[in-house]
Amino acid sequence: MKMLSRAEEIILTAILQLKGNAYGITIRDYIKEVTGHEWSFASIYDPLNKLHRKKYVKKIMSEPTAERGGRRKILYEVSDTGKEALKEIRTVHDNIWASLPRTALE
Repeated sequence: MKMLSRAEEIILTAILQLKGNAYGITIRDYIKEVTGHEWSFASIYDPLNKLHRKKYVKKIMSEPTAERGGRRKILYEVSDTGKEALKEIRTVHDNIWASLPRTALE
């Protein structure tokens, strides 16, 4: 399995945290809240499209909503393959940080 980029990792974890309410705007807002950095929509949607092509996320159409003029939202859900990719990248991070002496950042 190819390792996730940092943006893909952040987006996948955001989708998991948003539990069924993950679409472009909520993902972007969550990431801004957690990282303190503004992300453009392109910096969200480009990795989202790659994640979908890799089958790490599923796209789900919501029911039409009145506040959107009857339009549907595209919601995202992390697939089992995406969860495996997250587990793999977490193991890599844990191994890298575990082998770094505490004094290395002083």
